[in-house]
Amino acid sequence: MKKNIKWLLLVSLTFMAACNSDDDNNTPEEVPVTPGSAVFTKYVALGDSFAAGYSDNALFKKGQEGAYTNILAQQFSAAGGGTFATPFMNDNLGGLLLGGNVVAATRLYFNGQGPVNVAGKPTTEVTAHLTGPFNNMGVPGAKSFHLVAPGYGNVQGVATGAANPYFARFASTPSTTVLGDAATQAPTFFSLFIGGNDVLSYATSGGIGKDQKGNLNPATYGGNDITDPTVFANVYSTLATTLTANGAKGVVANLPYITALPYFTTVPYNPLTAKSLGGNNEAVGKATIKALNTQLYGPLKQVLTAFQAGDRINLLSETAANPVLIKDESLTNLSAQLTAAFTPSLGAQTAAFYGAVFGQARQAKATDLVVLPTRTDIGAAPKASDSGLGIAPPAPLDKFGVTYPLQDKHVLIPTEIAEIKTATDAYNVTIEAVAKEKGLAFVDTRALLTQLASGGYRFGNYTMSSTYVTGGAFSLDGVHPSGRGYGLIANIFIDAINAKYGSTLRHVDLALYPIQYPASL
Repeated sequence: MKKNIKWLLLVSLTFMAACNSDDDNNTPEEVPVTPGSAVFTKYVALGDSFAAGYSDNALFKKGQEGAYTNILAQQFSAAGGGTFATPFMNDNLGGLLLGGNVVAATRLYFNGQGPVNVAGKPTTEVTAHLTGPFNNMGVPGAKSFHLVAPGYGNVQGVATGAANPYFARFASTPSTTVLGDAATQAPTFFSLFIGGNDVLSYATSGGIGKDQKGNLNPATYGGNDITDPTVFANVYSTLATTLTANGAKGVVANLPYITALPYFTTVPYNPLTAKSLGGNNEAVGKATIKALNTQLYGPLKQVLTAFQAGDRINLLSETAANPVLIKDESLTNLSAQLTAAFTPSLGAQTAAFYGAVFGQARQAKATDLVVLPTRTDIGAAPKASDSGLGIAPPAPLDKFGVTYPLQDKHVLIPTEIAEIKTATDAYNVTIEAVAKEKGLAFVDTRALLTQLASGGYRFGNYTMSSTYVTGGAFSLDGVHPSGRGYGLIANIFIDAINAKYGSTLRHVDLALYPIQYPASL
């Protein structure tokens, strides 16, 4: 009996070993990389600064190498992809020279306290022309209609703003178009991510441009204007039709709501406190708050209340965070009424100044977005050039956001935010419709940014978010992705390509990509 038990035990152990061996053999094998129905032999990328690899407020070699377009090309190489030529900058300083003069500053890095420019003078000269062709046709600053604009790469037009300095470096001829240079390469596969700049410059300027809805002539647009949705639709259709004319497949991406970028969400609307509360608060002191309530906010509220506008100004709290003072150009201008009301106590000249300064002033609300550069202006003395009146305000009305309203360029107000959203929604309708019509892979970047801004994106032991500096997804300019952010974009592009064309491209490991670049590269 004991002998049988021993044999049974031996058989049992042998069976367990066999099972364990089978488990090892049943480990899923890595799926081989295949292109599916896509052909990656000649990949050409069209777009703006994101396609180029712009980061930390500059274009530089390391950033270009980490562009989502370059990452895609690397992943395509395992599925038959060919070479991917990029018009590299000279170095990792970033910045540009035009005729020896600096026209774009060096990149930013974090020095432990905040973002500062890397020391040194740019070495990349716009007039030093590169010989192509180049697969990466990403052009920083390009709006949708710029991709079809002849002369956009003419170096002679750079100084006047008629041409783009980045495209001027590698355009095939002075009169060519970005689309033309892309199409002549006869791509078998393309990526198209364009349209962000059609609203971005309006947003980053605080809405000082114009919403050009209804104007179908982009030649009349200002640099900070919002592109008409019909203009965008016509251009986008042209881009897709041209790129697919010879049977090329591709991937396109919609546009996120750019107001969710760190550039617009980092500086609080209510940073003024009696004492420091940490973070982005501006401690103005209890005594100062008492004086402001007595000498400025109280009298203003009293007069505005008489004109049924008392909700524009409230007294400052000594215990809670207070909103900054801003100019809201959408408000009824009460300058004349304020001037008349203050003349008996202040005199005609001073009263007229108060009227001009506070006629459209109000305290900011949670629905306003204070743009990133404003963080250094709050509490600073307005210069004559940015006061809105052409003069430097005298004391005590010489503290931006505290005793003097922040101007249009400092804040996006709800009406401006609504204009940006309306245009973005219209562009996205076009992009998705064209993707369906042409049978292209479609990437939802809007959903990605929403996720980054509300909870973050988890991978492994990491979480990426849109939090400025520490979130890991965006660079120090608050608009463009970090190296890791570009890796994430590449991965969602890969997901869309695999889903559409049945390819088996692999993700990149996001942990291998940096969230910040050091001063020295």
